[in-house]
Amino acid sequence: MPYFNIDSRKKRKYDAIVIGSGISGGWAAKELTGRGLKTLVLERGRDVQHVVNYPTTTKMPWEFEHRGQISNELKKANPIISKCYAFYEGTEHFFVKDAEHPYVQEKPFDWIRGYQVGGKSLMWARQTQRWSEFDFDGPARDGFAVPWPIQYKDIADWYTYVERFAGISGNKDGIPQLPDGDFLPPHQMTCVEQYFKEQIAKNYKDRQIIMGRAAHITEPRDIHLQQGRGQCVNRTICERGCPYGGYFSSNSSTLPWAMKTGKMTLRPHSVVHSIIYDEKKGRATGVRVIDATTKEMMEFYAKIIFVNAAALNTNLLLLNSTSSRFPNGLGNDSGTLGKYVAFHNYRARVSGEYDGFMDQTSEGRRPNSPYIPRFRNVFKQETNFLRGYAAGFWADRHKTNDSDGIGEDLKKSLHNVKWTNWKVGSHMMGETIPKASNFVALDPTLKDEWGIPQLKVSMDYDDNDEKMIKDYIEQITDMFTKAGFTNIKSYDSKQAPGLDIHEMGGVRMGKDPKTSMLNEWNQLHACPNVFVTDGACMTSTSTQNPSLTYMAFAARSAHYAVDALKKKNL
Repeated sequence: MPYFNIDSRKKRKYDAIVIGSGISGGWAAKELTGRGLKTLVLERGRDVQHVVNYPTTTKMPWEFEHRGQISNELKKANPIISKCYAFYEGTEHFFVKDAEHPYVQEKPFDWIRGYQVGGKSLMWARQTQRWSEFDFDGPARDGFAVPWPIQYKDIADWYTYVERFAGISGNKDGIPQLPDGDFLPPHQMTCVEQYFKEQIAKNYKDRQIIMGRAAHITEPRDIHLQQGRGQCVNRTICERGCPYGGYFSSNSSTLPWAMKTGKMTLRPHSVVHSIIYDEKKGRATGVRVIDATTKEMMEFYAKIIFVNAAALNTNLLLLNSTSSRFPNGLGNDSGTLGKYVAFHNYRARVSGEYDGFMDQTSEGRRPNSPYIPRFRNVFKQETNFLRGYAAGFWADRHKTNDSDGIGEDLKKSLHNVKWTNWKVGSHMMGETIPKASNFVALDPTLKDEWGIPQLKVSMDYDDNDEKMIKDYIEQITDMFTKAGFTNIKSYDSKQAPGLDIHEMGGVRMGKDPKTSMLNEWNQLHACPNVFVTDGACMTSTSTQNPSLTYMAFAARSAHYAVDALKKKNL
C-alpha cells in the first residue's frame, strides 16, 4: 500500500468526503459545501456533465440504428440489465453492463446499476412520496425489524426543504398515510382516470386515487431558475437526460450548486476500496481509492465521511473496510451489517378496458400517472399479512391506422385513424419485511477488476409477499369491477427481486447499537464520523418510492454533521 509524503497528504486532505454522486450523494455534497466544508466527492464511474454528456437526448427515432431497440447481440450479452424497463438504445450508455461488474447471485437478483456522475438519478422514475408516521411506526407496531430511531415529525421539515429545491409536482390530498408536501402544480388525469377516482370515492371509504407526485418542474420557481433549470415539456424521454433540467437529477441540480461554492472537488473514475480506520484515534480518517483506469491505489483524508454509494455497494464497502477493531466490517459490532436487506415487490399487475368516454382521447404526453396510496393495515392489522402495498394506475387510448390495400390504396387507408377502447392498468408496489435470511456478503474468493471482493446477494420473497400479491389482485380486480371496467386480467411476473430498483437496508438505523448500525442522525454507532444516508440506512421499506426520503436524510444528516464539527463533537 502506498504512503505519501507530508505535502502530498495535505493535498489529499479535506473536511469531508462523499462517496457516490447519485441522489443522496448529491444532496450531501450540496449541504456540506453550502455550510463551508471543503468536500471531495468520489464517483467510481465516468464524468457526466449536465446537457454536455446527454448524447441521445435530442435524437429522433429514425436517428438510432435500431430505432431505439436493443440489438439481440446486446440483449444476449446482458441478460440482467436488458430486463430493466429504461434500458434501450437511447439509454444504454448510462447502465452498467453485466460482464463489466459481476456479482454472485446465491439467489436470483437482478441488480440494476448506473456508474457515472449522477448515478441512477439520471434514469430514475422520479416518483416522490413522503413517508408518514404510520410508516416509521410500522416495525414497532408489528415487531418485525427494529423500531426506527426517528418519527415523521423529525424529518417533516427536511422533506419540505428538499421538495422546494428539487421541485415536486402534486396535489394537497389530505391523506393521513401520505402526508402532503410543498408542491408545484400537478399533472392532470385523463377523463377515465378521473372517473375511476370518483368511482373509488363512491364505493370505498378507505381508498383514494390521487395524481402522482413527481420530481418534475411544472411551474418554475425562482430557486429552480437559479439552478439553471426550466419547466418540464413532457417529452417523456427523461431517462436520456433532460437538457432543460425539467426533472430533478444530481447532474442538473445539487452537484452544480455545490460546485458553485468553490468548495467541492469532484473526482470520477475513483473506485473506493475501503474506509481507513485509525485504531488510536477511534475514528475513520479517510478512504482508500483505486483509480478506475490506472489501478493506482491512493488515499484521501477527511474529518467526516458520507457513504452514499447506493444501498448494496454501501454494504460492500463497509464489509470490505476491516481492521483489528472491526474484523467483520466497519462499525459492525452488532453483527447486522449486510443483513435485513429488503426491497419492493413489483410482481403483480391488473389490466382491463372501459368503453365509456368514446368521444375523448388521451392524445399527448405526460411523465407521470395516478397513484393509489396504501390502504391495507394502515390504522390496524386487518389482513393475514403484515404491512401493505401501494399501486400505480393509468388509463389511456391508442390510435391505430388502417393498413389494408397495396400501393395507392394503402396510402389512402393509412389516413383512416381508429381508436381503441380505453385501456386501464395497475401495478403493485408491496413492502417486504426485512429478515436476517435476506442478506449480502463478500464472496470469499471472487474479486472484481480492481481486486475488491464481489458481492454475494441472497434475497427472496416469502409467504407474506405471496399473501400480499393475492390480496392486491383481489382488491384491484374488485375496484376495477365496481368501476365498470371489463376484460379484467391479472398477471404475476414472477420476476426476481431487483427490478424494482428499490433495494434497501443492510446498514439499518436503530435505537440500540446491539441490533442496528446507525443512530438517529445516520451515524455509525461505533464510528460516529461516518454517515450513511442512502438506501442502506433504511430500517424498513414502507410502500412509497424511497428517493425523496434518502434526500431528506442526507440533507438532515449533513447539517447535523457540520454543527457537530463546529462544536468539536466529531
